Amino acid sequence: MTMNGLLHDPDFFSRHNRTQHPENANRLSLLGDLAFGEPVEHRPATDEELLAVHTTGHLHTVASSCRNGGGFLDPDTYCCPESETVARAASGGLVDLCFGVLAGTFANGLALIRPPGHHATCDQAMGFCLYNHIAVAAAALKTRGVSRVCIVDFDVHHGNGTQDIFYEDDSVLYMSSHQYPHYPGTGSVAEIGRGKGAGFTLNHHLEAGSGDDELLTGYRDHLLPRLVDFEPGFILVSAGFDGHADDPLAGLNTTTAGYRKLVDLLIQKAGRLCEGKIVFVLEGGYYPRALADCLGETMRSLKDGSSE
Repeated sequence: MTMNGLLHDPDFFSRHNRTQHPENANRLSLLGDLAFGEPVEHRPATDEELLAVHTTGHLHTVASSCRNGGGFLDPDTYCCPESETVARAASGGLVDLCFGVLAGTFANGLALIRPPGHHATCDQAMGFCLYNHIAVAAAALKTRGVSRVCIVDFDVHHGNGTQDIFYEDDSVLYMSSHQYPHYPGTGSVAEIGRGKGAGFTLNHHLEAGSGDDELLTGYRDHLLPRLVDFEPGFILVSAGFDGHADDPLAGLNTTTAGYRKLVDLLIQKAGRLCEGKIVFVLEGGYYPRALADCLGETMRSLKDGSSE
């Protein structure tokens, strides 16, 4: 039986850390031993891989800030001396995980990496994010012949960076459910793409206080039908669990069971549309107990999906 793929190195990814910041190494402290799949080695993304979605100036800004001891790149986004190395390895390891799923080495995959990535635009670090890992992976998959990639983003915050990078691209369908209005202020339903990318961006709003019913209804009635029509060759998921009722950074009331149902739905669609080729990539989630519970359920879903 083909194994699941796992990208996670707690000792390595914890080198990007600022204890008093919500995005710190303690986020994943309650995961415990991970009896999940085959490990994927992290390796630094190449300049070519990063430059497929970022500018040369952005790479220089991140690298030089880290060389100079770190600090804040915007009011929310910090870097440490090793942050560029860690972020580059997160992107590179994710690319290899996706290539493994594409080749059939892994049934599916989970990337427990940090810092997160979906707010990073082509030329700006923001929202705790340095490099946009999921965008790097989508661009890399296209170089391996995947003509249609779908990115599903269920982080409580809109993934403005991912949307911007593919806003004029009809080969990448970007779909997001998020609390609206909320940080970063983007993700209106009127934002649908531009040029040949018109119709390939789909945003679904969740009001503060929304819970499982609103989230799942939005996917079943609004987002998943578009996913089916798109017929992707690969599905990437920006899996942010900060819409959990216990999470301190937003105002949704999603439960662990609700996230499990959503993850199950996405895995089922991947099985029907693209031979199960799906990779979940950690974005937000800032209450360690809730995050550990949600990730535990995600691993169980991926294991169940690969054994069908």
